[in-house]
Amino acid sequence: MIRYKSINKRALQSAIFGCILLISCAVMAGEPTKELLWPEGAPGSIENDSPQDSPAITIYSPPKDTINGTAVVICPGGGYANLAMEHEGRDIATWFNGMGVTAIVLEYRMSRGGYTHPIPLQDAQRAIRTVRSRAEELHLDPSRIGIMGFSAGGHLASTAGTRFDQGNPDAEDPIDRVGCRPDFLILCYPVIAFGEPYTHEGSQRNLIGPNPPQELVTSLSNEKQVTEDTPPTFLFHTDEDTGVPPENSVAFYLALRKENVPAELHIYRKGRHGLGLAQDVPGTADWPNACKQWLQGQGLLSTATP
Repeated sequence: MIRYKSINKRALQSAIFGCILLISCAVMAGEPTKELLWPEGAPGSIENDSPQDSPAITIYSPPKDTINGTAVVICPGGGYANLAMEHEGRDIATWFNGMGVTAIVLEYRMSRGGYTHPIPLQDAQRAIRTVRSRAEELHLDPSRIGIMGFSAGGHLASTAGTRFDQGNPDAEDPIDRVGCRPDFLILCYPVIAFGEPYTHEGSQRNLIGPNPPQELVTSLSNEKQVTEDTPPTFLFHTDEDTGVPPENSVAFYLALRKENVPAELHIYRKGRHGLGLAQDVPGTADWPNACKQWLQGQGLLSTATP
């Protein structure tokens, strides 16, 4: 008698999802393009000739007939010391492309290269300005450009979402004349609060040093910086996250709610920190679908009017 091993349904679903992701990547129009945010050298750079001194973006464009006009700048996590460029960068960009969204993965400067606040924020703001300034070229709606971040990248994204300007009309650089307010935020198991029992101490230390002044700690505890002008926000976290406890997302959500900013928070039971798309985690694997539905509800997946 031949005995067949039973197939684990969730494992099969995960394998199918992975195949679909790879196929989606294969049919993307063209190759991703990487470019420096400041081709002539980034302001504040220590050396200028090292990759760690040269913030860059990689643009992942969907096939032209599927582009819907929405774009998102993606900030991978890594504690402000490293960048999780694969599962919190490339994989996320491919997922967005499948919805017709143009994805821009940001390589920002970090403590590993000797950079502290405000340099990472400067890089994130430059990325938003750059994408918005090239909206026509990239077939984008300049009012539909958001920012997304994972872990410490979530702190960076939430910092960009609470500190922005409308650009300097007198700037010599035309990119600097463009505003850097993101139109929406997506925060995935984000670092939010500094100086709290649930703070991710490594991210705080890497960004502002071991003994920062209290006013700097407070100013970068982003739940304290939310205003009515903070963009609409989607957040997801897990209850089992001990690296960056879910209190971070809860604090930001409550701050948004207090200011009447549209927000949606999902806290899933299962999953360690740093899940990315969370394909193999029961329940939590639904967060991309929840995010997609939120984007649809915000009108960000419909084709933009030229």
